[in-house]
Amino acid sequence: MIVDAHQHFWNIETGSYPWLTPDLGVLYRTYGPDDLAPELAAAGVDRTVLVQAADSYADTESMLAIADAHPFVAGVVGWVPLTRPSEVAEALDGRHPKFVGVRHLIHDEPDPDWLAQPSVFSSLELLAERGLTFDAVSALPRHMEHVLSIAERLPGLKIVIDHLSKPAIKAGAWEPWSSQLAAAAALPNVYAKVSGLVTEADHENWTVEDLRPYVEHAVELFGPDRLMFGSDWPVSLLAADYQTVWNVMGALLGSTDREKVFGTTAAHFYGLT
Repeated sequence: MIVDAHQHFWNIETGSYPWLTPDLGVLYRTYGPDDLAPELAAAGVDRTVLVQAADSYADTESMLAIADAHPFVAGVVGWVPLTRPSEVAEALDGRHPKFVGVRHLIHDEPDPDWLAQPSVFSSLELLAERGLTFDAVSALPRHMEHVLSIAERLPGLKIVIDHLSKPAIKAGAWEPWSSQLAAAAALPNVYAKVSGLVTEADHENWTVEDLRPYVEHAVELFGPDRLMFGSDWPVSLLAADYQTVWNVMGALLGSTDREKVFGTTAAHFYGLT
């Protein structure tokens, strides 16, 4: 089973996405299953993990409805109000069988220490108790510091770092990203997604060689058992179409255990069937 472990849908007519504004060009339109299905077929991808694009119950409910109607969506990473643990417990009881994990758009929070709140930690404890996962999307070194602290304090919580923690590829920066990723990989409950890298590079002029050192570093640190491919479609369209992302990641990850990176690692992490 080939799995794309990170993709999105959104509907700008019925949903609310504060970050999605007209200046984002190609992204400022509705994207749904009918847009993605031909791309999956062309790449030979069997299943996907659909990840939240808004911090709202409405977005999560919409994703779960799509998952019910489209079998290629094997799991949904949704949203719950992590700052309100009692509400989180209620929301997760009797959850949809395809609700496999939780994410919050941490990088959109004005407070870089949002993740360090005691209420958020209490909610993450509830995820661990229920066998749910946490997708951590970080854009600042400060974010990663808190992810590492949580992973250490909650060894029973499976955490995946989205987009390899957004390395500054366009600027060619290496630290503190490299050291922080190494610290994350030292924790056995932390995984990483090779996703969203083309949009961290120069959108118009990126090359495979721009991405290579970042991918190779991740492979060396995590290995195929804790690394998974994600297209980050349609956000990736800012820099490349689906097939280009698929082909480039296939080339960069060619020396790894492809069966794991492109399928079984994600299936194991999220508990996909």
